[in-house]
Amino acid sequence: MTDIQAIQKELRAGGIEAWLFYDILHRDPIAYRVLGLDHALAKRRWFYLIPARGTPRKLVHRIEAGMLDSLPGRKIAYSSRKELVEGLGRLLHGTGTVAMQYSPRNENPYVGTVDAGTIELVRSKRAKVVSSADLVQKFEARWSPAQLRSHLGAGDAIDRVVAGAFRRAADFLRRGRRLTEYDLQQWMWEKFAEAGITADGPAIVATGPNSGNPHYEPTARNCAVIRPGSVLLLDVWGKTKDPGAVYYDITWTAFAGDKIPADVAKIFRIVRDARDAAVAFAQQAVAEGRHLEGWEVDRACRSVIERAGYGRWFTHRTGHNIGQEVHGNGANMDDLEMHDTRRVIPQTCFSIEPGIYLNRYGIRSEVDVYVDERRARVTGAVQNEMIPLLAPAAAKGRAK
Repeated sequence: MTDIQAIQKELRAGGIEAWLFYDILHRDPIAYRVLGLDHALAKRRWFYLIPARGTPRKLVHRIEAGMLDSLPGRKIAYSSRKELVEGLGRLLHGTGTVAMQYSPRNENPYVGTVDAGTIELVRSKRAKVVSSADLVQKFEARWSPAQLRSHLGAGDAIDRVVAGAFRRAADFLRRGRRLTEYDLQQWMWEKFAEAGITADGPAIVATGPNSGNPHYEPTARNCAVIRPGSVLLLDVWGKTKDPGAVYYDITWTAFAGDKIPADVAKIFRIVRDARDAAVAFAQQAVAEGRHLEGWEVDRACRSVIERAGYGRWFTHRTGHNIGQEVHGNGANMDDLEMHDTRRVIPQTCFSIEPGIYLNRYGIRSEVDVYVDERRARVTGAVQNEMIPLLAPAAAKGRAK
């Protein structure tokens, strides 16, 4: 159930007069999650205004008049476009500044779900529209204790699947048997099902030059054979099937041989050190109670790779928020694709996943960091050395 009073408290704290929700055809999933709406028929436009003080108001089409009945507030109904425009005026009467799922200049596309025309319509009613990005984070990205437990449970299962995948690849290599990226991916997908883990898609399994493509997706028709002397990268994400469960998202890399080549070991060390610098930066800021923004974590990570001379090969942000979707609606660790000034707030989780992507291979190392009021902690195993798949004993990660 939507906590209207909690939303109103955050509006007052932010000096915002109201939060205006809008949707048609389920284009704004944020609205449905924050308001606790089911995905009922939404073929007509609806608006829901939560003022910082007072009673909420709703504007709905007469054909879908019950659309917002689960929410409190006075209802205004419309049929014609003229009634819609007039009703919106009544809805916004006396309201100067409203937050909407909007991002100036589309700087934050993850929250910019309201179309430009609707923003223009709201502004025509003398309302100033500001971004709801910080509000969304507070009501979308924060985890409950049960969600944290689901994350840790998924992590235990996924760590086992990843370790098993590397063992399987090593066994096939030793026996001289053919194993493709797609074969290994599908084996991991089966292990997910056995462990009660679900995801929005199977893992990225990439070897050789394919590991240099951050979002490579092997298919039955388009995949490479895992061969001796190649890098093998596993990017794996999933969650339990519990209601409200949140994702666990990691990347590990290995080498299909008994000894890591010097150039591969060097790139791994740079990536690892960048990852650790970002983790340490976040941990120190949280421990000191310092205001921490997403772009700062990206900068702490990226500067390590840039100083090593590989900045041009680190082609994506350092990390993303994690929630019920693997890419959640909290602060991203990003000063590249966007300058994310959202604060990293307690009860949220994000990935740190630097990578260097060369023509012959790519190396990425990814961990998840959960933040509470006093500390930031890595929630799973941490890879500290490249794994030589054909060595007598593979290198192991350590837990933090």
